[in-house]
Amino acid sequence: MAPIAGICELGEGCGEPRRKGGYHSTVKKQLASLLLCALLLPRAFADGLPDLGDVGSAELSPQAERRIGEQAMGEIRWREAAYLDDVEVEGYLNSLGQRLVAAAPASGVDFSFFAVSDPTLNAFALPGGFIGVHTGLVLAASTESELASVLGHEIAHVTQRHIARMIGNQGRTGMVMLASMIVAILAAGSSPDAAEAAIATGQATAMQSQLAYTRDFEREADRNGLMTLQAAGFDVRGMPAFFERLQRNSRLYENNAPAYLRTHPLTTDRITDMENRVQGLGYRQVPDSLEFRLVQAKLLALQGSAAEAVRGLEARLKGKPDDPVLRYGLTRALLRMGQLEQARASMTLLARNPPASAMVEALEAELLAAGGDHAAAAAHYRDAIKRYPLSRPLAYGLADELIAAGRPAEAADMLRKDIVSAPDDYRRWGLLAKAELARGSRAGRHRAQAEVYRLQGSLPAAVEQLELAQRAGDADFYTMSAIDARLRELRTRLRQEREAR
Repeated sequence: MAPIAGICELGEGCGEPRRKGGYHSTVKKQLASLLLCALLLPRAFADGLPDLGDVGSAELSPQAERRIGEQAMGEIRWREAAYLDDVEVEGYLNSLGQRLVAAAPASGVDFSFFAVSDPTLNAFALPGGFIGVHTGLVLAASTESELASVLGHEIAHVTQRHIARMIGNQGRTGMVMLASMIVAILAAGSSPDAAEAAIATGQATAMQSQLAYTRDFEREADRNGLMTLQAAGFDVRGMPAFFERLQRNSRLYENNAPAYLRTHPLTTDRITDMENRVQGLGYRQVPDSLEFRLVQAKLLALQGSAAEAVRGLEARLKGKPDDPVLRYGLTRALLRMGQLEQARASMTLLARNPPASAMVEALEAELLAAGGDHAAAAAHYRDAIKRYPLSRPLAYGLADELIAAGRPAEAADMLRKDIVSAPDDYRRWGLLAKAELARGSRAGRHRAQAEVYRLQGSLPAAVEQLELAQRAGDADFYTMSAIDARLRELRTRLRQEREAR
């Protein structure tokens, strides 16, 4: 069975074993329950799940797609060991993705890109514009245009509304398949058998024509993705080149080829189609961005054990001793390994020819912090922010180091100002809770922690934190008024959610 709208594509997809520490049974159960409610009920309550319309004929509405995607994303982000909570990697993927989205046909979808710590070559689109990228795929890309081609393909699945169109044509059968495939994504790592069972459920209820129908979607996503790739200024040859390499590598797997290649017998035809189209688009040589190469180096430093990462990067540097990007990766791997002196020595070599990047500035500050000099680390972050004022990782680092340097009130003031323009930034709310705790404000800590829980999708925990803030007894009149108002608001939302069940 072919993947649904980009789900479990480009490598070991649904049903393939993944590394230990993948998707948990709790996540599977919760998402399975969500999908049964969201996909199989003809209508939801007013303030609960979105109205899905007549499942026998109507398409899945954009609002329903978004709600399903948000719920799935919440499970992945907050309960998934495989979710890579790295602001630099995620920031890069979103920067690259949004560049492509800006060049794609207008869709009104709010796209969000995230990384999954997994060595397999895979990327997938969840309903509502959430696109996951395996770290193995980022590392396998020879050029940034190749990586962009995969994101462009996934963006096209969303902008062309392939999931909704499939539901419209297949009705309840399509919804069962969608539910089984999303559950299979979450089942694949911890229980391959469960993933296979989820897929089998979808296969058993699917029409025989579904395979060909989804192949049409794949071709449409290829073609639209190629146009987006060109409009965004990337090398269009990246798409057929990456597919060709996947096809060549699949021969090494023999009977255990990645699921994407096993279930796509038209891969050769797709490559031929892409090559023919590329010939008519003209040649354009596009250099990789520095951020692409630095992110690859960081992922090399993070993969496997720290010792393995160090050895691997040292071996690469032997062939390119003056490569500052590889030097950055080795320095980060040494820091991860706890070899502080060696990391400092490596940073000294990097400083002779440093790449102009906020990622390099952040690494230097992290080295200062690892040595216990939090005041110097905070000063370095503050100086770097002058050069990179839009860098969120630098802002997070500054707040964290101000707290560690014994200046939590200063950190709290800075974070509160930043939160005004980014009220759904859970990282800033978490740092604010940490700063408030450090400066002895119990009410402030519980109030900030409530927002973290809200963004995690746990309204009961958020309400409990606000109730604790009310009882803390150390808030001024203005703060208490804000706490009371927020508590009333979240209690109302919680009551509405419970009534909608």
